[in-house]
Amino acid sequence: MPDGPPLIYASAAADEVRAAQDKLGREEAGALVEGAVAQIAKGLVANGVRCLVVAGGETSGAVVQALGIAGIHIGPQIDPGVPWTTTLRQPELNQPELALALKSGNFGAEDFFLKALDCAR
Repeated sequence: MPDGPPLIYASAAADEVRAAQDKLGREEAGALVEGAVAQIAKGLVANGVRCLVVAGGETSGAVVQALGIAGIHIGPQIDPGVPWTTTLRQPELNQPELALALKSGNFGAEDFFLKALDCAR
C-alpha cells in the first residue's frame, strides 16, 4: 500500500461490548464482527493486498473461510504459537498466493503486531 499497510480492527469499551452482547446475544454479536472483518479481508485481497495479519481465533477462521483457502504452508515463527503461513496455490480457482499470520487471542507478545509487520516487508 502506498501509505503503509491497512489496519482494520474492532474494539470497544467493555460496557459497550456487554451491551451489544446483551442485545444481540454473545454469539450473534461476535459473528457480526467476524463476518465484517472477513468481508473486509476479501475486499483487500480483491484489491491487491497479499499479506494479512488477523487476530482472534474465530475471526481468523472466518477470514480463511471467506477467502476460500484450502490449505496453508507453515513458515517461520513470529512469536511462540504464531507462524507466518502461505496459502497453497489453487490455480484452478484463480486465487493469489497470500501470506497470513493467524493469531489466536492467547498468543503473541505485546509487540507481536510490530514484529509481524516487520516480517511482512
